[in-house]
Amino acid sequence: MEKTEFGCTKGAEAVLNVPPKSSIPISYHPFFGPHDDLLLLELDEKLLPDVINQRVSFRGESNEDAVLCTKSKTYAVKFVGTSNSVFLVPPSDQFEVDGNPPIASVIKVAPGTMELVEVAPKIDKLRTLLLENLYRYDEDDQMHDSGLYQWNDLTDRVQASDEELKSALRVLSAVEINGYWRIVDDKYMDQVLKMLINNSILNDWSLSSLDENKVVESLVNEGYSRVIAHHCLEVYGSKTNGSVWELDKKRVCVHFARVILLDNGKMKMESFMEEWISKVPGGMVASLDMLEGEILVEKLGIQSWVYAFSVFSLPSDPANRFSRLFQERAKWEWKDLHSYIRDLSVPGLTSDGLLLKYTRRTQPTADAEPVFTAR
Repeated sequence: MEKTEFGCTKGAEAVLNVPPKSSIPISYHPFFGPHDDLLLLELDEKLLPDVINQRVSFRGESNEDAVLCTKSKTYAVKFVGTSNSVFLVPPSDQFEVDGNPPIASVIKVAPGTMELVEVAPKIDKLRTLLLENLYRYDEDDQMHDSGLYQWNDLTDRVQASDEELKSALRVLSAVEINGYWRIVDDKYMDQVLKMLINNSILNDWSLSSLDENKVVESLVNEGYSRVIAHHCLEVYGSKTNGSVWELDKKRVCVHFARVILLDNGKMKMESFMEEWISKVPGGMVASLDMLEGEILVEKLGIQSWVYAFSVFSLPSDPANRFSRLFQERAKWEWKDLHSYIRDLSVPGLTSDGLLLKYTRRTQPTADAEPVFTAR
């Protein structure tokens, strides 16, 4: 086989070893064509190990733009065209042809490259999927798998990395039941929590020192599944030592506030506080600062009214989030607004950047509370 002055025979090896200010002859490869299955992907060097070791995946359904996911991050895939001719030359051991082809045989002219841009995961779809079929009290004895989603179903449908997806499932208080990820109905969780607290009172258990096995067994004896009993501890408590749990005061108080407003809608502040304090377990003190991002207070004359408006029910996409917020209120004071945007995470954009992009800020005087309206 003929050698060149650069010590290469043919194919991509020849191109890679061309010295500066030198040239080699090229021609069309016998298999030259559009080759739509061949795309150039430009990568940051830090992503190379994940790609080379096949630790990445493309996610999205057929009607969505694909994203590339590593273990912990999500990247949008953007096509960037080029006005220069980019020739693809295969390695010499691929697409072999008879005879002695020119040194570099071009198999495709690439019109551009695919680039990766880190983006926030599209978690709203996960919420939508899991809310289709809430887990209710009548499923403890029998559960059908229609309209339910296992882990692989979620990774196929939700554009998020594995770590981002797991984090979102925790935020949604989802639980895996019989292999399917579910959100438990609020009223059912209310029953379980009340039963846990009632059993603690009957057995003289401290809510700050609950034995996991005793709590779970007591709930199982009341007819609840073992999975739901464990889930109740995980949602409303935290482990302090081994199998000892402590109920989280804020999470328990927020739960009862949600249930009250779910049943009653908008309430006078005095009536709400009275009922809320009466439902909170002994030893726990309910205070309005616990409900940041959970409720809104509205002044009507001299009366203050309160109603549920949870940040967890809002879109995670910033544009849709701000749109929903300004549908609720045309003007927001910062003391109310910050609770509804502090969870937003957009790579490359700070909270101040989000405010500049989606809101207009007015402040009549230097010591006045800033007010935000839609941009």
